[in-house]
Amino acid sequence: MLVARTRLARDLADLGLRPGAVAMVHCRMSALGHVVGGAQTVVLALLDTLGPGGTLVAYTGWQDEPPEDLAALDEEARRIYLEEHPAYDPRVALSRRDHGRVPEALRTWPGARHSGHPEAGVAALGPLAEDVTASHPHDDAYGAGTPYARLVELDGQVAVLGAPLDTVTLVHHAEAVANVPGKRRVSYGMPVTAQDSGGRYWRTFSDIDTSKGALPYEHVLGGEDYIEHIARSALAAGEGRSGPAGAGTAYLFEARGLVEHAVDWIEQTYPPGGSMGPG
Repeated sequence: MLVARTRLARDLADLGLRPGAVAMVHCRMSALGHVVGGAQTVVLALLDTLGPGGTLVAYTGWQDEPPEDLAALDEEARRIYLEEHPAYDPRVALSRRDHGRVPEALRTWPGARHSGHPEAGVAALGPLAEDVTASHPHDDAYGAGTPYARLVELDGQVAVLGAPLDTVTLVHHAEAVANVPGKRRVSYGMPVTAQDSGGRYWRTFSDIDTSKGALPYEHVLGGEDYIEHIARSALAAGEGRSGPAGAGTAYLFEARGLVEHAVDWIEQTYPPGGSMGPG
């Protein structure tokens, strides 16, 4: 099925993507059909629907980030990474391939801004791009004061175009701000550039565990992905809607409603001082 810019923009408008909104996109292009013009067309259709007052956001990450556990490498490999891996530079660092082609198209789009975080970073384009991306904290990069928090504060939306529901990154923000004890955390090193001297150095970052999950969801959900579970629960609760996007299925969430639902689910499942709920 051939999918053109006008068809995709019409589907997005029918889904409820608002003109003037701040919208985070997750996209699996192969699920949409044969998009004429590829990732560029998807970005253009999103911008058509959002209009000149809208701001488009995508989670980029870093394709060429160093291994998380350098200590597991042999001495020579560890030395090479520590001495020669380039410092993170959002102007040239490629977006993660497993996030799809759209984040990289947006990151390199003329006028786009980047939040500058090597792992949790986002790219944004539009009149509120600077507001969304400014001052991304190095630690707790999904919590308060981050682009994810600003997406909620700005009454943004989350568009999932053909992508699976386990890609909804905003659930990590809910994990970060939920009032529950015993969250799993990770520390990892990244080469960065010193703001004062411009020199390269390794910095240790600290955050919730977004790989396994900040909490032992496996005890409640078994093998089911917790992000997908929470997103489907939000849909069932009326916090999102679905519709066609080309040949695929799209979902649209209101950011605030999704996060509030996710926080409620997490806090009910892992109440402070209590036992795990039924999930």
